[in-house]
Amino acid sequence: MTDPDAWPQRAADALGLAALTDDEIEVVLDLARDVAHGTERRFAPLTTFLAGLAVGRSETDTLEEVAATIAGLLAD
Repeated sequence: MTDPDAWPQRAADALGLAALTDDEIEVVLDLARDVAHGTERRFAPLTTFLAGLAVGRSETDTLEEVAATIAGLLAD
């Protein structure tokens, strides 16, 4: 069994990415939870993937801004 506290760092290392901060991890987990409860649970991983793509492809949008955009969709 993988240590859950070490998982984000291990996954980032394996993918050649910088580690997420604790705050970033909380934003992603909160986003997944909100999507799971606001739409269908199965859309949570897809939406977090899309959020990651959006942040990775943008030179200006932060993770927090992308999460806020998605939260706005959930509020509609």
